[in-house]
Amino acid sequence: MSNAIFYHAGCPVCVSAESQILEIIDRRKVDLEVVHFGEGQANRIREAEAYGVKSVPALVIDGQVLHINFGASMDDVKNG
Repeated sequence: MSNAIFYHAGCPVCVSAESQILEIIDRRKVDLEVVHFGEGQANRIREAEAYGVKSVPALVIDGQVLHINFGASMDDVKNG
């Protein structure tokens, strides 16, 4: 089973991407965690950056980053 983390900040681009990701990921094959920086998970920004996340929304699958679209840079996320 693969592990995946979907990072986002709650912007319209991110919310749309989250909806689509949740529809296409087979949860029997992928252990998916959703991290929303704007809802009490800002403490996970460093973790996302350590994976190489440069902007959100981003999906990290088994340690590899997939930048899905451009909603916000990580600098924008950190600066609120």
